[in-house]
Amino acid sequence: MGLLAKLQQARRLVTLLADMHRGVKDLPEVRSIDHLLAQHRLNGEAAGPTRTLDIGCGPDPKNPFRASEVHGLDIREDLGRNIRYADLTIGGAPYPDGHFDYVTAFEFLEHVPRVIYLPERRFAFVELMNEVWRITKPDGLFLSSTPIYPFSPAFRDPTHVNLMTHETMSIYFDNRHRGAAMYGFRGAFDIVAQGRLGSNLVCVMRKLSRP
Repeated sequence: MGLLAKLQQARRLVTLLADMHRGVKDLPEVRSIDHLLAQHRLNGEAAGPTRTLDIGCGPDPKNPFRASEVHGLDIREDLGRNIRYADLTIGGAPYPDGHFDYVTAFEFLEHVPRVIYLPERRFAFVELMNEVWRITKPDGLFLSSTPIYPFSPAFRDPTHVNLMTHETMSIYFDNRHRGAAMYGFRGAFDIVAQGRLGSNLVCVMRKLSRP
C-alpha cells in the first residue's frame, strides 16, 4: 500500500472515530434509571399484577418497573429467591412465550459472545435477543444497561466479549432497520428511550408482536 493510500485510510478511520464520539456525545445524559423511566412514565405501578425477569441477576434480581412478581436468571440458582439457572450463551430461557411484562439486563449483555462454535457457528448474542423477545409479552418492555464504546469500562474487564455502541440496539434490534435479521433475529422492538448513564448505554425497548 502506497503512502497516499495509507493517508486516505487513516483519514477514513479518524472520521469514523469522530462520528462515533459525536454519536455518544449526542446521547441524552441520564441522571438515574428511575429518572429515565419517570420521564417516560414507565415506572408507575400497573393496575393489575405484573411479572418481571432480571437476566444475569446475581443474588438480587432488580425490579425497576415495580412489578408485583420478580424473577431472576443466573448461573447460580436460588429457588428460594425465585432465581433459576440458565446459561444464556448456549441455551434458552426456561419460560414459555410471552411470560413477562418486563425483562431487564444490568451489566450482562457485554458478557455474551457474539459468535460461538459448538461445533457449528452460532450467533449467541442474537439468539439471546430472540429469547428476550420471545418471553416478553406483546407491548412488554426490555431494559438494558451496558458499558459502551469508547469508555474504558467497555474494554477493561477481560470477561467483556461483546463490545457495544450507542447504535447496537437502535440499528440491529429495532423495528425500522432490523440489522440483526440477517443473522437470524426474528423479532423487533420499538426504541422507547435511550440515554447515557456514565459510561453505560441505558436502553428501553417495547416488544412489537410482529417484526
